Amino acid sequence: MTDLAFQNFVIEAGVFGFFAEPLTLKSGRKSHFYVNWRKATNDAFQLDQLSDFLTAFIRAEGLVCDTLYGVPEGASKTAVITAMKLARTSPLFATGSHVISMGRAKPKDHGDPADRFFIGEPRGATWVLEDTITTGLSLFKCLDQLFEARIDVRGVICLTDRCERRDDGKTVAATLAERYGPQFTYRAMSRAPDLLRQMIQKNRPAPALLAALAAELGVDPSALQ
Repeated sequence: MTDLAFQNFVIEAGVFGFFAEPLTLKSGRKSHFYVNWRKATNDAFQLDQLSDFLTAFIRAEGLVCDTLYGVPEGASKTAVITAMKLARTSPLFATGSHVISMGRAKPKDHGDPADRFFIGEPRGATWVLEDTITTGLSLFKCLDQLFEARIDVRGVICLTDRCERRDDGKTVAATLAERYGPQFTYRAMSRAPDLLRQMIQKNRPAPALLAALAAELGVDPSALQ
């Protein structure tokens, strides 16, 4: 598997594209390009392909991953299916060997404290999966909950990083290192500039749209051609 193979999957699955008129993102920002992983994760065949890509990525990166935990609710399905594939192919796979964990979008206010944030508490070396990162608001909320619960979080895997800067001018990657330490690991399987270059070469957008896309990423339009 290569990075290009995954980029091709992202584009062919309809996850990534651009528009002449800007859209309003969940973060409140306006953008001429979109990353919508629901297009793939709502389709059984494409979700199976995606989980295969993610399983191969975790192994290729040599990540010690006892639990794969999806940011509620966007990355939950992908994390659960990938976690099951990782568990089933482990030589240690047996009763009690692995946990399948899901997070609650809204914490419970009653019952066992271990169930406050989770349906199946993460165990061991835990990696957090996010589908799309823009400013990281959902991701940081999720991480804070995990650390509050004393989960052994090793790092974050992102399916697509939009490569934007937060309102404070910092990237999400830089903010992760600042908040959780330089040893905290961040891995992005695809990045918006790479996907945009591929889409631009394929679709040849008008100069005005090309300029708008470049302005969003803070690069010269020639860098996207």
